[in-house]
Amino acid sequence: MRATDTPYDRPLRPSEFVMSFSSTRHGARLARLLVAERMNAWGVSYDSEDSSAVALLVAELAANAVVHGHHRGWDFRLRVTRRQHVVRVEVTDTRADRRPAPASPRPSDTSGRGLLIVSAIASRWGVAECARGKTVWCEYVLSH
Repeated sequence: MRATDTPYDRPLRPSEFVMSFSSTRHGARLARLLVAERMNAWGVSYDSEDSSAVALLVAELAANAVVHGHHRGWDFRLRVTRRQHVVRVEVTDTRADRRPAPASPRPSDTSGRGLLIVSAIASRWGVAECARGKTVWCEYVLSH
């Protein structure tokens, strides 16, 4: 890869899914549904715990991008890759100034648990700066 290339300039491989979505609840839902479809195409059936876990990770990171990481008129980008038994989810948004951190919500709070869920399900997660914002990523180890 050349220094000026971004990860999205590379040709897609069969074990890679990359797409931009509108920064809306509908966009986040569509991202989750399409990843479940992609996981099935990669041999991880819809009704498996692995597929459900990856879909949940996508849902949480996409929801965070929609709620905390967007500028009006800008999409978020999702990249999901599978390397043997590891699935990596990356969600890129346009708000580098809003770095995610797990919260400690009160029992009565109706939000604020997304990154707690990600940290409980994923084997690891983190945040990387990029040219137009940040990428929140996580990795999940498949059970088979």
